Amino acid sequence: MSTVLIVVIVVVVLAIVVALIASASRRKREQQLGQAQNQAMQDDVSHHREQAESARSEAQLAEERARRTAAEAELNERKADERERELDQQDQR
Repeated sequence: MSTVLIVVIVVVVLAIVVALIASASRRKREQQLGQAQNQAMQDDVSHHREQAESARSEAQLAEERARRTAAEAELNERKADERERELDQQDQR
């Protein structure tokens, strides 16, 4: 009877050890998955910030182009007015 008892105890202890190893392995996989998900989210945040910065830079360039185009239009308008005055002065002579 003591041999059977020892075998049962050994089997129970082995089952507990296997359960503990499986639990530790599962916990480790979950931690690794959590870390991978966290890294993916951080990468996503970085990606969106880079896109936002790129969009802001493009907007600044567009604003500068618009200012230059407006200044060029104003200059052309002044030149047109000047030429028109010159023509009016020539016609008055």
